[in-house]
Amino acid sequence: VSIKAWQAPGSRMFIKEGTFVSLEDLLRGIIIQSGNDASIAVAEHIAGSEEAFADLMNKHAVRLGMNNSHFLNATGLPEEEHYTTALDLAKLARAIIVDHPDHYAMYAEQYFTFNQIRQPNRNKLLWRDRSVDGLKTGHTEEAGYCLVASAERNGMRLISVVMGAASEESRAVESQKLLTYGFRYYETHKLYSANEILNQPRVWGGAMDSVKLGITKDVYVTIPRGQKSALAASLDVDAVIEAPIVLADQYGKVKVKLGEETIVETPLLALESVEAGGFFKRLWDQIVLFFVQLID
Repeated sequence: VSIKAWQAPGSRMFIKEGTFVSLEDLLRGIIIQSGNDASIAVAEHIAGSEEAFADLMNKHAVRLGMNNSHFLNATGLPEEEHYTTALDLAKLARAIIVDHPDHYAMYAEQYFTFNQIRQPNRNKLLWRDRSVDGLKTGHTEEAGYCLVASAERNGMRLISVVMGAASEESRAVESQKLLTYGFRYYETHKLYSANEILNQPRVWGGAMDSVKLGITKDVYVTIPRGQKSALAASLDVDAVIEAPIVLADQYGKVKVKLGEETIVETPLLALESVEAGGFFKRLWDQIVLFFVQLID
């Protein structure tokens, strides 16, 4: 633990300079106790400095599609050009839940004791609604009281984001309203399963004549109740697919519309590799492809 982490302002888990703290304890200190000291300690351990860690945060934000966020520190304390949005926080929350289910269980823990100091989770909904199992609170004078919450009922999971509330109680109440509204008026449907074959188009110049295309993650949609019949899915497959093909290469998109609005757009990927065919196979396919394209 560095002196910078030890001296972190704001909420802390009370780690001490020069001591060694397990990563698991630091994660609990961040998640449950909102420890700025723990956030800096983890950042320095992973990236060498808080500034370098912020660079990693920005790169990962791009991968998650958080297009309106920019981070300068690991704590969330105010800085110019350090910002995010409610939608981006919802995307981050979804990634935590889906990609890190083992660690996500920490977000539901109500208390954490470190150095004989017991602190409660600041997410009041964990005591008020048994379906709530996360995620994270936040507060600064500039941002107000914020809460990203998640709950699961009857196999349906929702994420709510409240920013700029006037108090701890207000952010909890408004989050509960959003979740109650969502569960009452929306429903979730599974459209596709991971590695489900959605198309098997022709492969030109390959050792095989076709390739299996699909998606690598389950696809769900949450829509207003009673609107399932308005869903329409379509595949946009590349016109020409040539070998060699590498597993997980993209050859199109899967789109789902609700009425006129596109609500899902995800890459259509190769579910297998296809090696290039032999010389005569490739030559013959090139001749056939030439005339096919000529006719089209």
